[in-house]
Amino acid sequence: MKTFDLSASARQDLGKKASKELRKGDNIPAVIYGANFNQSIVVTDDAVRKLIYSPDIFVVNMNIDGKATTCILKDIQFHPVTDRILHIDFLQVEEAKPIVIDVPVKLTGHAEGVKAGGKLSLEMRKIRVKGLYKNIPEFLSIDVTNLGLGKTLQIGQLSFDNLELMNAKNNVVAAVKLTRAARGAAAKAGK
Repeated sequence: MKTFDLSASARQDLGKKASKELRKGDNIPAVIYGANFNQSIVVTDDAVRKLIYSPDIFVVNMNIDGKATTCILKDIQFHPVTDRILHIDFLQVEEAKPIVIDVPVKLTGHAEGVKAGGKLSLEMRKIRVKGLYKNIPEFLSIDVTNLGLGKTLQIGQLSFDNLELMNAKNNVVAAVKLTRAARGAAAKAGK
């Protein structure tokens, strides 16, 4: 995983009124949760922009008023109309404790079904995995070379080293769908 350095300051005033005042000043209220750690913090909108609006996943090296901690981005709350960030939740990570995170999927290879006239469709852009944060990759590379026309690739067919897949085993990750041209060619060949 990539790393991201972020500076924050501890929040003194808590509650709805104090959070509204923070948001007026281009700040975002946030919380870091952990096994024995729970702290309310303030981050700036500019500081977290590259962390949030990115397809990559990051380990965040957080500096809170001089104290360092390592965490991951767990949840973001957006305003329903303006899409402005209202609140961010971070999860503190530890060396020996596994975390659950959504990892992007990247398909590799040229599918057999595409060569036969089908269309490759990525059904799941991210897969939820569980593992130690040092074992979590930037993306999950899935080879679709042997995927035939009209066939699907499900979570149950995948395995990765040192990672446990948390999605349902029958969830479809990728599929090669029949196109009109492929159906027409199959109908002509069948006659």
